[in-house]
Amino acid sequence: MRLISDETLIDSYYKALDLKLESDFVDLLLAEIKRRNLKLSVYVKDEAPLN
Repeated sequence: MRLISDETLIDSYYKALDLKLESDFVDLLLAEIKRRNLKLSVYVKDEAPLN
């Protein structure tokens, strides 16, 4: 997880939401986003982000 860029991590998170992947995987991505103190547009759990 630490090897991917911030941009790739965020893109992967949004894609995982769009594809409705396993919540454990989405939570793993979100935990890494929070660990890096990255900001997301609008986040609502289990829904696609709003821009």
